[in-house]
Amino acid sequence: MLKIYKLPVITLIVSLLVIPSTAAFAQTQKMPEGFNIQRGVNISHWLSQSGGRRGVAQADYFTEKDVALLAEKGFDHIRIPVEEAELWDYKDEKYQDAFKLIHRAILWCKQYHMRAIVDMHILRSHHFDGKKNRLWNESASQERFLQCWRELSAELKKYPTDLVAYELLNEPVADSASQWNDLLAQGVSLIRELEPKRVIIVGSNRYQSYATFPLLKVPAGDKRIILSFHYYNPFFFTHYKASWTAQRDFSGPVHYPGPTISPKEVAQQPATIRNLLAGSTEEYNADVIEQQMMTAVKVAQKLKLPLYCGEWGCLSSVPRKDRLRWYKDVKKNLEKNNIAWTVWDYKGSFGILTEDGEPDDKLIKLLTKE
Repeated sequence: MLKIYKLPVITLIVSLLVIPSTAAFAQTQKMPEGFNIQRGVNISHWLSQSGGRRGVAQADYFTEKDVALLAEKGFDHIRIPVEEAELWDYKDEKYQDAFKLIHRAILWCKQYHMRAIVDMHILRSHHFDGKKNRLWNESASQERFLQCWRELSAELKKYPTDLVAYELLNEPVADSASQWNDLLAQGVSLIRELEPKRVIIVGSNRYQSYATFPLLKVPAGDKRIILSFHYYNPFFFTHYKASWTAQRDFSGPVHYPGPTISPKEVAQQPATIRNLLAGSTEEYNADVIEQQMMTAVKVAQKLKLPLYCGEWGCLSSVPRKDRLRWYKDVKKNLEKNNIAWTVWDYKGSFGILTEDGEPDDKLIKLLTKE
């Protein structure tokens, strides 16, 4: 509660003017075309990063029951990562069964009063881990990217703009920001020709990091764009023991808030591990998280566009108490600054379901309740 003290009027006014206020930076832009989202979940490892096409098993991985559960728990949208290799064969012919899964998911969203974001997560020419990235130096790969969106638009344009939005490309990793900005402009232009009112979501180069947001350029005057960043800091904490990271063999303790790994704990590691932990002793808390997010908020403010955090999450390998504290602090700062979000992920290793497939009710309540 704010306490009011008896002060001379002039003194009170001056005091209010000099008090620093992060709330003053909070974005106020509304979501375009009635695509009103606040809290969502990424449906990972279904139509992207699924280990290949899996027929019935893939169809059973995400069903109407899942959409009903998410709606009942308080989420209002899903982000559907899709992968070129999951939707088209090597002859660029559609896998009709995969497209049917997308249509089914969208219709379930409509039935349960949710919204859907179709996210181009991986191309054959571009993977967000920095490997296989021919997209930036092959005109044929860029044309293929655009053709994928022509075909996706042909499939999805029948859906209302307040039900489905498109995310051009997940976590672009171009050699320069200008390369991504140029391709982004081509993608937006293409979709505007096909669907003038469709909501398009875009992020900055280098993994959609808040840090690279000042280098992002979007077509001027297009108010049907949502800006997106991803947030996984501190990385040594959120990706503790992740098999795909350089520090996967570190098995010492991690903490939040404070330093993820204390200087003493780092010093106790063998040199082969210690050399991989640079930056792990940095202090993190709710204030640091907000300061970092403000980089993206200020860009959104300048461009007068709404801001969205399309991915954020933490592996369950960290101490449970610290993990829940991290989720609480990130969520608080996202919503304090009017940033809609989609947590990563549903059934995966960052999931809001437990290992036995049951809802993690304590985590879900933290995410969905005020």
